[in-house]
Order: sequence, then C-alpha cells, then structure tokens
Amino acid sequence: MKFCSECAHPVTVAIPEGDNRPRYVCTQCGTIHYQNPKMVIGTVPVWEQDGELKVLLCKRAIEPRHGYWTLPAGFMENEETTGQAAVRETEEEAGANVELGNLFTLLNVAHVHQVHLFYLARLLDLDYEAGVESLDVQLFAEHEIPWDDLAFPTIRTTLELFFADRRKVLEGGSYGFHSRDITRPMRAPVEPD
Repeated sequence: MKFCSECAHPVTVAIPEGDNRPRYVCTQCGTIHYQNPKMVIGTVPVWEQDGELKVLLCKRAIEPRHGYWTLPAGFMENEETTGQAAVRETEEEAGANVELGNLFTLLNVAHVHQVHLFYLARLLDLDYEAGVESLDVQLFAEHEIPWDDLAFPTIRTTLELFFADRRKVLEGGSYGFHSRDITRPMRAPVEPD
C-alpha cells in the first residue's frame, strides 16, 4: 500500500500506539489500514446414484493453477454469509444447484493470508456446466479423482478427509468437522494426518 484510501496521502509503516505489529498508517489523517486474511469459501458437491457417490470438480480456467482440478470455491464477498458464498461460488464456477449441508473443513493457509472453508453439499440435479472460471466440470468417484492434478493442498486435504469420513458413514458413523493448518506449498508431498 502506498496511499491512504481515505485522503490519498502517502502512508508509512509503523506500529500504532497500543498495537503490537507494523501497519500502514496515514500520517495526514491518522487512518490505520488493517490487512486481514481473505476468506475462500466453497463446497464439496456430491451426487449419489445406485450406491455410487461422486464429487463434482471444476478444471480451472484462470491462474493460479490454470488447468488443474478444484472444488468450486472462491473469495467471499462483503454482505454475504459463508453459506451464501459457498452456494454462489458453486453456481458461478460449476453452474450447479446444491442443497447446502454442514461446514466440513476450515483450513488455515497463513503463508498466503487465507482461510478456506468447505461445506458439504448435495447436487439437486445433474444440470451443471463450466462457468467462466472453469474449463470443464465433471463428476468423479473416489478412484477417478485426478489426485496428481489437484490445484491446491486445501482441495486435496478436503477430499481426503471427505472420503475418509464417507467410509465411516457407510459403517454407521457421520461426517465430522475438520480444522487444519496447511503449511506446505502447492507442489509439496502431502503431510501425513
């Protein structure tokens, strides 16, 4: 940040009185410009038919990770809830209609200043199509997931947790809520759980 969004005066980096970390501060009007993590919100949209469960994935048409597969997700907008953001992003990226379920994963990605939240979701129909940020949208059973071509560690982590919980559900258990800190870069090997 170079200029104050309140008065357009150049800002400096300083630790404001009563604070404990450097912030962008306007010496003209006194505005302190706080920078906070971005919220990335999405779904794990599923379709079950004849006992086979499939997850809907989108192939990215944008950077970063153009051409890699992801769950439908994106940045939360102001004036919407996390649930509304999850449904909107699923509609925008996959053209899919979903019934939103419980929050499933909360993933802290501190090294890129983000928090990723994924909700369980049930596809209401098979009327889906790639949005402007997707090259393709497909349903995948667990053994069909393009594991080596997933866009981000948060996607891999969420899918691994989902299928692990799915096995528990088939044995009479339930889907849990999972919180993790993601510290590995995109191409690093997966950390053991």
